[in-house]
Amino acid sequence: MNSKLTLSLNKQIIERAKDYAKNQNLSLSGLIENYLNSLTQREEKSGKVSPLVESLTGVIPKESEVDIKKEYYDYLNKKYS
Repeated sequence: MNSKLTLSLNKQIIERAKDYAKNQNLSLSGLIENYLNSLTQREEKSGKVSPLVESLTGVIPKESEVDIKKEYYDYLNKKYS
C-alpha cells in the first residue's frame, strides 16, 4: 500500500535528484523509495556483506595459495631470458 509523504528539501538537491532519476529511468518517488529501502535493509543486515562483495569473494587468491616470490622470480626470469 502506498502512502504520501511530504518532505522539505533544498531546491537544488531536488532538481539534481530529478535529473538523476530521469537519467536512470526512475521516478523521483521510486528513487527515494529504493534508497530508503536499501538504507533500512542495511541496518537489518548489519554484519552481512552485500551480494556484490559476496560475489567477489575468492577472486583474489590468499597469499598462502600463491608463492609470490616464486611467481615474481619466474616473471623476471622469463622477461630477461
